[in-house]
Amino acid sequence: MLKGPVVILTALNLEYQAVRQKLTSPQAHRHERGTRFEVGTVPGTSCRVALGLTSKGNQSSAVIAERAIQEFSPLAVLFVGVAGALWDATRLGDVVMASHVYAYHGGTSEDDGLKARPRVWEAPHGISQLAAHVARLNDWADSASRPEDAPQVRFGAIAAGEVVQNSRISAEAKWIRQHYNDALAIEMEAAGVAQAGHLNGAPVAIIRGISDRADGTKNSADDRTQQPQAAANAAAFAIRLAVELAGEQEEAPVPRDDRIPSADRLGRHVSNTAHNSTVGIMAGSVTGSSVHMNTTPQESGPTDLIAALNGFRETLGRHHAEGALDKDTYQEALADLESALRSAGEGTPDSSKRAAMTMRRLRGLVVECPELLAELAPLIASAGGRA
Repeated sequence: MLKGPVVILTALNLEYQAVRQKLTSPQAHRHERGTRFEVGTVPGTSCRVALGLTSKGNQSSAVIAERAIQEFSPLAVLFVGVAGALWDATRLGDVVMASHVYAYHGGTSEDDGLKARPRVWEAPHGISQLAAHVARLNDWADSASRPEDAPQVRFGAIAAGEVVQNSRISAEAKWIRQHYNDALAIEMEAAGVAQAGHLNGAPVAIIRGISDRADGTKNSADDRTQQPQAAANAAAFAIRLAVELAGEQEEAPVPRDDRIPSADRLGRHVSNTAHNSTVGIMAGSVTGSSVHMNTTPQESGPTDLIAALNGFRETLGRHHAEGALDKDTYQEALADLESALRSAGEGTPDSSKRAAMTMRRLRGLVVECPELLAELAPLIASAGGRA
């Protein structure tokens, strides 16, 4: 079964090197816009990892994460590095895996103060479950220290903003601890990566080693000792998780109907109360209460695909009008749809692949709308992509 690598992104060279040294023979892979990745294998496994550097900040991390997802179609995106702890209960060197991410700089300034209006992204259920399994195995850490001193994995919220936090008494520090008092750690990139994953339908995990307490005690001398260890711990857990992700993918059976999401899998209800009526389906037809599936895939040319995509535009508009899609998601979906139409109109094998890739990105935008997913899946398949 063909599959992409696990993408691991870091913001700092220190974090990048902590991951890179765990890979065998990493080879350079250059994105057409100049972004450089390295692709290697975890020793003793078949797990491939594509490693990239984003630099600091949510904006740059979002852009590089988007490029990585489009370039590699990865099993998952893991953002790995160091962070500050917001509470004393989290020890230096421990690893925090985000259960959800707060973009905490969202807010509204009013006469009686700054009111929090964050965006929030939850970690995908499957990757959270697998990470908890890896944590229970407790065989991921490189440290040879005593068991009581070994780093632990903690699961909880991570706050991502746009400035370095190193105070417990500043107005902003107090505001963060008041409004996000369930957050275990604070950093500057997770929101960008989470947003890129959300828009592209790619699972994202944020994995942070605790290197300081974000309380005014952070200094250069501590950074030279605490940062490398925290980065190494985060890298060790991320690599172990990547190996498990790759293993699950290899063991997963290929469903016979993986190209067209079934009504049951999407949580939809199909009524059979319409007697002697025929409902058109891309894969066949329904007559009365009987389903007739075509046994031979139907060939469709560029003209058929363009017509189907124009029909999909109408369905997309209806969902937006009914409130199922917000304005931003609808506009992004329309932009992807126009791109897919342009590619489909070129009529070359290469353009079909580009159309399929764009439609897969579009699928990530409408993942919460079962009707749109069901209509889009056969279009991706007809363009030569995996639905």
